[in-house]
Amino acid sequence: MIKNKKVHIAKLFWKITFKNKAVYILTFIVGILLAYAVFSGWENFKTQKEIRIKYQEQARQDWLDNPDKHPHRMAHYGHYAFRPKTPLSVFDFGMESFLGSSIFLEAHVQNPTNFSEAEFSTGMLRFGEISIAMILQILLPLLIFFLGFQSIASERENGTLKILMSQGLSRKELLEGKSLGMILVMSTLYFPIIIITVFLWALLQEVNISTDQVYRLLLIVVMYFVYLSVFCIISVIISALSKTSKTALTSSIGVWLLLTILLPRAGQSLGSYLYQSPSKAKFNAQIENDVVKTGDSHNPDDTHYQALKDSILEVYDVDSVTQLPFNYSGLVMKEGEKITAEIHNDHLKRLRGIYARQNSFSRYLAFIDPYMGIKNLSMALTGTDYNSFMDFQDQAEQYRYHLAQSLNDLQIKHVSNSAKSSADPDYALDKKHWGMIEDFKYQPLQIGMALRSELISFLSLLFWVLLLVLTLNRLSKTIKIL
Repeated sequence: MIKNKKVHIAKLFWKITFKNKAVYILTFIVGILLAYAVFSGWENFKTQKEIRIKYQEQARQDWLDNPDKHPHRMAHYGHYAFRPKTPLSVFDFGMESFLGSSIFLEAHVQNPTNFSEAEFSTGMLRFGEISIAMILQILLPLLIFFLGFQSIASERENGTLKILMSQGLSRKELLEGKSLGMILVMSTLYFPIIIITVFLWALLQEVNISTDQVYRLLLIVVMYFVYLSVFCIISVIISALSKTSKTALTSSIGVWLLLTILLPRAGQSLGSYLYQSPSKAKFNAQIENDVVKTGDSHNPDDTHYQALKDSILEVYDVDSVTQLPFNYSGLVMKEGEKITAEIHNDHLKRLRGIYARQNSFSRYLAFIDPYMGIKNLSMALTGTDYNSFMDFQDQAEQYRYHLAQSLNDLQIKHVSNSAKSSADPDYALDKKHWGMIEDFKYQPLQIGMALRSELISFLSLLFWVLLLVLTLNRLSKTIKIL
């Protein structure tokens, strides 16, 4: 008498599955794609990392090599901030290819991030890139459906199911055993991919691994296992509900297309349609209009700055700005920088609000489509999502503002009011001052912030587990033997 019927069924299903030669052919094809994904991920990470480090160091050296000059000229000379590649981007490219890698930082202007790979590639990039994550998100579920569509439907067709039931096997044991068997088959394919990922990830970091990165990787391993287990159970449920294997296969492919192709694109298109964002030209024009209304620091007749001038002269009890104990032009530049930064940040906050509402469709769609849940969660954990990109932008803007205001402070403190223009060589500052301003260093988001931003995606996968467990329990009472 078999003590644990579910485990026995699972082992038997695993053995039968891997006796099929077609399984090895399909696995070989997936293996070829995996090898390409590993190679392309390796090359992309190494190349991009070297380029960004090189030019960040060169930008810093160019900054330090500037000769003696007026601080305001240095503010317009500007600096560059490069977004570093995250170690786990070798696993999931995410939005990396579509988001810029560097920002030019200068006074009065908040420039966009430029030089994304999409800018220099053909339109083929829109069809996606082959990464390890893409194989696990899309191709492995398809393979699971190909392996699982016969799990129960074929036994119903050839009469085996009736014999099993007559020997005392319950419907619940059948469903749970087949589901466990599918998960064993999936694990046989999944864990070798994870072992390769871990090795590649550790090698690229030269074994200099942070605790945050370890937690991220462990969570990725667990969440992808849950995601693929969901597809294993779905394949068994489809097979149990189908009268024939042919019907089960057709239904499985239809469900795969719906979950991985149709719903994701429909959600993105619907979000963009309902919450339309302004064009780049309109966005910049709105900022410029608000700056002009509030005050233009380069216009000596501007109402706002005339009022500022009058108040300063009154406080210091002098008749002219040349009598002030500090450089008045530097004070005007500092005030102008503050105003333009506040206006830009206010507009950017509203624009990001529109993007957030657009993306909310994809997040909540995860309760209907597990693919969206793992996709968003995977990008967040690998640091290749839009939130990580916005964090880089925010840190670069904070540095830009600090840089500009530090140079304005140098002008206020060290430049005489008798200077008529920033081109006057008699009022240039010693180049030693440039080195007193530290270089830009990006601090990546911690895992807690990443999880907080994708809490809905995390909960959606747990929701799917609960839903499928309840479905299996209900199906165990209604499944037809014939």
